[in-house]
Amino acid sequence: MGNKPYNLNFRKCRLVRIISSFQLVLGGLVIFVSLSTLFSFYSVGFFMHNEDICRYFYGSYDGFDIKSLAARVDEVLNKMEILQDKLELIIKQMEKTKVEELFRSNISRLEYKRFLEEEVIRPLSSAQIALRQIRLPRVEGIASVKEDPLINTFVIEEIRKYITPKVNRNGNVNVYGTPMIYNTIGHACVLMKKELEEYMDYEIGSYCKDDWNLAQKLMLNGCDPLPRRRCLARASKLYRKPYPIDKSLWTIPDGRNVRWSNYKCRNFECLSSNKNPKQGFEMEKEKVKWITNSSVPVDFLIKDVLAIKAGEIRIGLDYGIGTGTFAARMRQQNVTIISTAMNLDAPFSETIALRGLVPIYVTLNQRLPFFDNTMDLIHTIGLIDGWIELQLLDFILFDWDRVLRPGGLLWIDRFFCNRRDIDDFMYMFLQFRYKKHKWAISPKSKDELYLSALLEKPQRS
Repeated sequence: MGNKPYNLNFRKCRLVRIISSFQLVLGGLVIFVSLSTLFSFYSVGFFMHNEDICRYFYGSYDGFDIKSLAARVDEVLNKMEILQDKLELIIKQMEKTKVEELFRSNISRLEYKRFLEEEVIRPLSSAQIALRQIRLPRVEGIASVKEDPLINTFVIEEIRKYITPKVNRNGNVNVYGTPMIYNTIGHACVLMKKELEEYMDYEIGSYCKDDWNLAQKLMLNGCDPLPRRRCLARASKLYRKPYPIDKSLWTIPDGRNVRWSNYKCRNFECLSSNKNPKQGFEMEKEKVKWITNSSVPVDFLIKDVLAIKAGEIRIGLDYGIGTGTFAARMRQQNVTIISTAMNLDAPFSETIALRGLVPIYVTLNQRLPFFDNTMDLIHTIGLIDGWIELQLLDFILFDWDRVLRPGGLLWIDRFFCNRRDIDDFMYMFLQFRYKKHKWAISPKSKDELYLSALLEKPQRS
């Protein structure tokens, strides 16, 4: 009993020493940031009264904005200052607390661990990450630093990461025909001023120009959402009423209901021919998808998927490229599926609608226009494959997780990538710790693999 006050004093002093050590580390980081920033200013002539350099630092030079740099340095310093003030306050409170009160508080080891993680380690780690992400200019390469000034306007790193163009992993153009993907918050419209002005140049109340392809170009390059227009959308001069629903699901639509002026093929016969194969326009092949066994083990059947959640799958989203066959097949199972569509060299949107299904005209870089926890199923095929940049895929998967309800299913269908990349993509799909109902990998070619998975979102509350 006589050693109890001694042990408590020892424990208290130990905690004080730990917190004091954190203060010293923070102080060192603050000094480091300050010295490195001053050194950078000195090395580029800021203290030598060079007018050109001063203009750069008070405004921006080609590809670098010093105002953004200063804001980001301040952000790091503020984080460190807040953490230091918090630690100092805790020490003062501990000094005022009597040994007996400290003993009666009975702080458990778990609570002490949680305190260090949440109040010390996480803020310190956040400040350290922000510090590492600060990029200072090099004197000899000022003109070579290329960073979009629109991106440089933002201080918050997640915004910068989100809107930075995502270059395709394989270096080639993607399924959209572009070398990179621009995530959208409308900022890219400034970079496409000429195209946007052309899009908005019309006579109020008259017919719009047949320029849907210009609008799609703007969308694919990140200028999205587009402004509304006060002109009348054109339709085919020969428009006919669509087929009845029982017939329309598995019949090529009437070609007179489509505007063909911006395509190489000018009718559905051309699209479904062997010379110009397009995904989803050969109805005889479409009729057997997801209902017959395949020699490829990554092909799951709709009846098997629905049996896992019998009666629970009612609405969902098909995220891919095609004419709506997945939605048509699910409709026959009394499941309503919305199909994403872009008119990439063919009238996919019109075809889906003429089949009596619901197309949603969105790009891969757009936040889904659905509220949180609403979809029973998300299915993807043919759009997201091994070309995609991992950080872009991360934003997409988190958005899918947002709209998928607890207990909902994520169906990754015939995803393919290079063998050397499979571990990266497996991590991306498994990072949310969904329950695995189905998981299959098979070779696509010598260097590529197929991956299909059926995953269930966990109950999070």
